Amino acid sequence: MARRTLTLLAALWLILSLAPPAHAAQAEVYVALGDSAAAGPLVPNQVHLGCLRSDRNYPHLTAQAIGASVLRDVTCSGAETEDMYEPQGTELGDVAPQLDALTQDTTLVTVQIGANDVGLTDFIEDCLNILPPPIGDACNDDYNVGGQDKWRVDTDNLRPTLTTLVSDIRARAPQARIFMVGYATYARQNGCYPRVPIIRADANYIRATLQYFNQMLAEQAAAAGIGFIDLQTPSVGHDPCASSGDRWIEPYVPTSPAAPFHPNARGMRGFATAVTAAVTDSR
Repeated sequence: MARRTLTLLAALWLILSLAPPAHAAQAEVYVALGDSAAAGPLVPNQVHLGCLRSDRNYPHLTAQAIGASVLRDVTCSGAETEDMYEPQGTELGDVAPQLDALTQDTTLVTVQIGANDVGLTDFIEDCLNILPPPIGDACNDDYNVGGQDKWRVDTDNLRPTLTTLVSDIRARAPQARIFMVGYATYARQNGCYPRVPIIRADANYIRATLQYFNQMLAEQAAAAGIGFIDLQTPSVGHDPCASSGDRWIEPYVPTSPAAPFHPNARGMRGFATAVTAAVTDSR
């Protein structure tokens, strides 16, 4: 009887030792959607030249950090919300609609989109001013028409589009935790003219415009019941005015491999830290 009991206990121990712990996290099937802020144009190494997508962007770094079993990174420079649904044209041909990457087994989705819909990158570049007033012109007045701020109007008009987008992501990936990712700090208070040739008034206008845009993204995420990942706060002090050793966003003339006013490799590492923390906490 004792021998049989010992045999049963040994068998039970073997079964329990081979079984995975009840608390073990399921390996993630991670889909990254978004534009150039997520893709990482010109950051080494570029793995999709049409989309200017880096293998050191925050989706790749996050996937490594969380031990994702699958990463489908379909981020693409120049993407707008319509490119979630329709093929996007690039210099090297069309790429598939980004939502096509979603599957029933997807467990994690990040989406960083909307800046190109309202032309924020072009707007920042429009405000570059080699010569200060009165020789050069401030740009912020150009976007206030009839007492309305064009960028705030365009930002608010994007709200229903993002609501629909989240609903469509859920329909295609019903098991997934979804996170909307905000945009970084592209201008510090009062700027740093002439190091970055954007005058004080325009730097403050760009800063306020991006803050309003990020606030809109956070509000839409909350309304849709999904997560929001703030990249603006952790990037404070790492804007284009920062020294080359501290900078996450490159200025008009980059000193690290990256597109102007886009994240460099250091920035992508910083963003990956924020994204990894958010998606890990949500487990």
